[in-house]
Amino acid sequence: MLPARHSIIPLPDNEDERLVALRSYNILDTAEEKDFDELTTLASSICQTPIALISLVDAERQWFKSHIGTDEKESPKEYSFCAHAIASSDDIMVVADATQDERFFDNPLVTGDTQIVFYAGVPLINEDGFALGSLCVIDHQRKNFSQEQASALKILAKQVVDKLELRRKVKALEIANQELRDANVFIQKFASMAAHDIKNPLSSISLTAQALKIRLQKLEDEGCERLIDLNITSTNRLSVLIDDMLAYSQSPALLLTKKQEIELTVLLKRVISLINVPENFDISVPTDKYQLNLSIVAFEQIFINLLTNAIRYNNKENGVVIIRFLHDDDYYKFEVEDNGIGIAPEYHEKIFTNNFTLKITDRYSKQGTGIGLSTVKDLVKALKGTIYVKSIPGEGTTFFVAIKK
Repeated sequence: MLPARHSIIPLPDNEDERLVALRSYNILDTAEEKDFDELTTLASSICQTPIALISLVDAERQWFKSHIGTDEKESPKEYSFCAHAIASSDDIMVVADATQDERFFDNPLVTGDTQIVFYAGVPLINEDGFALGSLCVIDHQRKNFSQEQASALKILAKQVVDKLELRRKVKALEIANQELRDANVFIQKFASMAAHDIKNPLSSISLTAQALKIRLQKLEDEGCERLIDLNITSTNRLSVLIDDMLAYSQSPALLLTKKQEIELTVLLKRVISLINVPENFDISVPTDKYQLNLSIVAFEQIFINLLTNAIRYNNKENGVVIIRFLHDDDYYKFEVEDNGIGIAPEYHEKIFTNNFTLKITDRYSKQGTGIGLSTVKDLVKALKGTIYVKSIPGEGTTFFVAIKK
């Protein structure tokens, strides 16, 4: 067992922040890379040592991104010379003879098979001032370390840091580019579905306007006021929807980040007002007054699609749609159940893929585009939620939607 003093690892004053910085590079336990191996090979050659390491000091270990002259890939932090190097304020730590150094003379890396005698390590200081680890060289015998070798090791350590920074920035750029590509696809799909949904209030306006024209021919018809109100409501809602679309087209992130407080019943009734509900359909919504905080426009697009599908693919004399709501500490949970034609089990996953359709016609003799449910799933995923379906062909379908609070 090691003496107690070896269990006391020197820590930088900013150890917690340093560990956060180190992990931000996402480099621990990654594969070997030629660029780093070339630097350790050069360090070994210049310093005339058999071993050279790029050592990154984690919370419990030192892990070697590059290891020339040894097959070891990591060692416990409590034995680490590099932990001492990064805790020091010196720009290089040189141990000429570890067997004579009170910090290391009985260290297992000195007394064991590794037989470290000479060590020189330069802390790898990133642009924010955190020491991530060290570039170090090791020998099994005492040696004289020249000033020129020390200077060269410092220069190589700077090159290691530069490569770490470049690697992190390249990774960040790759992630940003992928997010941009995903966002572009998402926006295109959303715009396509939203454009389709605009037809619903437009259809209401057109139909009520035609009915109004006929009724206006009959003076003192009490139904005219109701039709006019419906026309005005549909028109105003369409205007708001178009304004929202324009705002989101300029700043797509608003679609998901712009959250509002709203009562669930009010929100669902607003959604229902945007779709054409046949007279033989009954849509049941929760009656309790639940307050939700979410992206209203995203919610509307999800439920417009689910409710529209429930109506379109229903062949019953009396259509029924039941919306249920539950919630826990983390999620809003919805169930949308209908008594429609149902979906065969082999299609329960496929219906959420882009451009997939069941190649059947709806109650209006039209086929789906394969865009709606795919976009719904993308919206739910963007809201950090889940969606899945259960269905019995001929009896009905239930969609289960969970949205992160």
